[in-house]
Amino acid sequence: MSTDAQDPIATGSPARQIAREAVAPVEGHLERSIAAQVRAYRLASGASVAEMAERVGISKAMLSKIENAQTSCSLTTLARLAAGLDVPVTALFRGVDDQREAVYVPAGHGAQIIRRGSKQGHLYELLGGLRGPHKRMEAVLVTLTEASEVFPLFQHPGTEILYMLEGEMVYGHGEARYTMRPGDALQFDGEGPHGPEELVGLPAKFLAITAYGDGSAHT
Repeated sequence: MSTDAQDPIATGSPARQIAREAVAPVEGHLERSIAAQVRAYRLASGASVAEMAERVGISKAMLSKIENAQTSCSLTTLARLAAGLDVPVTALFRGVDDQREAVYVPAGHGAQIIRRGSKQGHLYELLGGLRGPHKRMEAVLVTLTEASEVFPLFQHPGTEILYMLEGEMVYGHGEARYTMRPGDALQFDGEGPHGPEELVGLPAKFLAITAYGDGSAHT
């Protein structure tokens, strides 16, 4: 039911899973990002190129080149621009690292994975996972049918959230019990024993998302 730290994952891959990972920035990307921010902040302030150049202490021609990504700024110039625009220096770098990892999985094409609950008739469909040196998030679509059986509770690192899509079940976490119906959500510490305890309306289908903050992950 849950994404359990001890469960093995099948090696199969989804038929149409597309992962877009961070790529190296193209030449001039930094200059164009800074140019866009400087221009946007200047226009928002209502100052002309000449007025802002005078305020910053650089020539009009230099500011024009910066706004058109025709030159690279020194750290000193960036600091003066930020002061003149009345924004933190970091604001001028927004958009520089906008290439981030994303995973797209079309409906019905998530990879079928094997978890401990698979032996009890539980179906697990991996909808994607984002990994990094210090974090990971995994999303799994879980389906319980008449062939499913209740099994011992799970425990694993990280925080998990369940979102009920279809059916009804009673889900346990620690000493608490929650009746889950479509639209209900449950977020909890994965270290606490958890799992379905009673299957009321079948098929029961829910989305289970687990986030790991310390680099630990399911294998």
